[in-house]
Amino acid sequence: MRTRHSVRPVRALAGLLLASALALAGCSGGGADKSSTSDSAGDAKAAAPGTARQEGASGSGNAKDTGSVPKLTASSIIRTASLSVRVKDVPKALDEARTTTENAGGFVGDETTTRDGQGHERTRVVLRVPTDKYDEVLAGLEGAGRLLDRTAKAQDVTDQVVDVRSRITSQRASVARVRELMDRATKLSDVVELEGELSTRESDLEALLAQQASLKDRTSLATITLSLSQTPVAKPAAKDAGPGFVDAVAGGWHVFVTVLRWIALALGAALPFAAVAALVVLVWLRLRHARARGEQD
Repeated sequence: MRTRHSVRPVRALAGLLLASALALAGCSGGGADKSSTSDSAGDAKAAAPGTARQEGASGSGNAKDTGSVPKLTASSIIRTASLSVRVKDVPKALDEARTTTENAGGFVGDETTTRDGQGHERTRVVLRVPTDKYDEVLAGLEGAGRLLDRTAKAQDVTDQVVDVRSRITSQRASVARVRELMDRATKLSDVVELEGELSTRESDLEALLAQQASLKDRTSLATITLSLSQTPVAKPAAKDAGPGFVDAVAGGWHVFVTVLRWIALALGAALPFAAVAALVVLVWLRLRHARARGEQD
């Protein structure tokens, strides 16, 4: 009986120790899993902002690329306009157009003034204004008087500007290569040949630079051709009044003079015939008188 009582406490103690060991192992394992899970979550959080920033940047870039449309700059468009305006005073309107152009930073080009047979002036002037002031100056010129005609054009030369710029870069590199070959040339024949090639390429480069300058001038300054004509002065309407006594006398006298004139013309026209008739009558009378004498004798 003692033996049985002594064995049971040992078994109970062993089971208690085993349960404690398993509990400690489970706690340590759970803590390790929890720490590893927290570390993984921390790493994910640390990586998430960078990923979010990259995705945001790429997303914004895509939105910018797809949403924004490249606009043509004013320096790549040639703007020209033609206006015909009728004004009361041509010199005054011309002075105002000059002032408006100069205030906008432009200048006055060709100018031609003519005058017709009735004394009316007509002026044609070419104005060059910066493209950013083009619309403002055009509106001011239209309001100077009565607008008769307007024509506006915009020519896109963006591709031409880019092409000329690229060709200039290539041509400069070509000139530099030829000069480098000239520096390393040792034979006189090679030097002469390279000089001719260099002259040709430099001439082509100058032509491209002149074309670029022309494009820059025409795209940076708009051209407005203004024609000013004078408004004709309206003549006062004549008063509608009936004829008076003086008008009747003047009219009668005019008729009398006209009748006398026609009578004089008729007499003048009949005078030669009357002279011939009188001569014939005179001859006939003389012949008759001579015949009568002959019969009496």
